[in-house]
Amino acid sequence: MIAAEADRPQLMRELLGESLRELRNADRRTLREVSSSARVSLGYLSEIERGQKEPSSELLNAICGALGVPLSLVLRRVSDKYDDRDVVAHLPVRRRVAA
Repeated sequence: MIAAEADRPQLMRELLGESLRELRNADRRTLREVSSSARVSLGYLSEIERGQKEPSSELLNAICGALGVPLSLVLRRVSDKYDDRDVVAHLPVRRRVAA
């Protein structure tokens, strides 16, 4: 990993993708198998696992179903990673200027 990337806070979607990949690998499943079961394209599932895309709640539920794990387990893993890392990126919020 590049030094600048190591210092960069992780986004929640990256923690989610990391958790999904860990669960898939632990079950010795391929991206192709899970994408087929979840009815999502292989490329899109890959982007989710790499933290480049954030799935809708419905798609996340379908992926969890394909992995055979409850959604609550995945969210708990993400929450634990968030607490452990304590360096998750907070996106800037634009404040509305009163007219």
